[in-house]
Amino acid sequence: MTVRNFENFKFQPFILEALREINFTKPTEIQERLIPSIQRGENAIGQSQTGTGKTHAYLLPIIDKIDPTRQEVQAVITAPTRELATQIHQEVGKIIKFSEESPITAKLFVGGTDKARAIEKLKTQPHIVVGTPGRIHDLVKEQALQVYTASKIVVDEADLMLEMGFIEDVDQIASRMIEDLQILVFSATIPEKLKPFLKKYMENPRYTHVAPEQATAAKVEHILVPLRHRNKLNLLQSMLEVYNPYLAIVFTNTKKMADEVADGLIAKGMKVGRIHGDLPPRERKKVMKQINSLEFQYVVATDLAARGIDIEGVSHVINYELPNDLDFYIHRVGRTARAGFSGIAATIYEPANEDAIVRLEKMGVTFVNMDLEKDEWVNIGERNKRKARKKQVDEVDKLAQSKVRKPKKVKPGYKKKMNKEMEEIKKRQKRLKRK
Repeated sequence: MTVRNFENFKFQPFILEALREINFTKPTEIQERLIPSIQRGENAIGQSQTGTGKTHAYLLPIIDKIDPTRQEVQAVITAPTRELATQIHQEVGKIIKFSEESPITAKLFVGGTDKARAIEKLKTQPHIVVGTPGRIHDLVKEQALQVYTASKIVVDEADLMLEMGFIEDVDQIASRMIEDLQILVFSATIPEKLKPFLKKYMENPRYTHVAPEQATAAKVEHILVPLRHRNKLNLLQSMLEVYNPYLAIVFTNTKKMADEVADGLIAKGMKVGRIHGDLPPRERKKVMKQINSLEFQYVVATDLAARGIDIEGVSHVINYELPNDLDFYIHRVGRTARAGFSGIAATIYEPANEDAIVRLEKMGVTFVNMDLEKDEWVNIGERNKRKARKKQVDEVDKLAQSKVRKPKKVKPGYKKKMNKEMEEIKKRQKRLKRK
């Protein structure tokens, strides 16, 4: 792939100025592959992991095509969570602030905020709408937000939209937009259940899959810590204290477990933040602010935080539970070792997790097996010593069988004789190994 400069896309001068300001010098692979087709007005599906530059792959060509003389909605950008929508809106702001001569406007609409105030804001329609599908759909139903003038819709983190039940809202919004709608879908995975939605709105979309060069960042050390017969919360506390991280995110699979772990650590005297979907919007906003100003050394989170939310300075990720969908392991550990830094991803595991660990190894994750002994990390070697021993024994059995020839004509008592010979060969093998 030929790496080009952003100048090659013939963006308006204010966009190039904004890119210089935010220190973007060369397009990423997904940007280089998708921007030209988005500029041509084609539908597109971009499949890539977090951190590949997908947000700017759609923002730049969308902002470039906005006509500031038309004070109407021209593009709608949807995201599954308030935090992700807020971050996208901030990125839009960094670019459109340079459109001073002909100002481009963008407004954010997310759940958990005052709807009456949102309606008030819409006396003048913005050029770009960013928000969560539920709130945007509400404002459309109230006839406060006029999306029928928009020619572009973005569905970001579409697989998470589907999982959280928002695809129906997106469908309702899209159905009120112009017939010749340009739809841009971005997702880490394309689940089967998402395909009917894609089929409904997209004819021959440009499909771009940017596979990461490796499953996880090169500078992440993946560590497996056996639970054995210990109390899980006590083990987690010890791990956090011994690691003494700059900032650690502890992942759980459910909101209930996130609360249990956070409350348990707080009861042990640790200052812990938490992020999950049941927190009231004001509380979530407050926690994100506290995390970004480094008031917490430890944050307990559900997978919501692994997708799209950008928390800087995460030195450690701890999987209190392995996710049911192993793609989320990649998202979780992608929170650390960003921007060239190194990071640690530690997983507390039990024998029941063996199958999941083997599958992660097949996905290219290399684990180091370690344990805490007297508050020090010790490399404990192979994970399945018992299995390894059994494999060794099986191999010796096979070798012995191959060396014992079965007679052409079977005589009475040959089985007994054969077993005796095999035992002799095994004894010899063991003696040789001891030497």
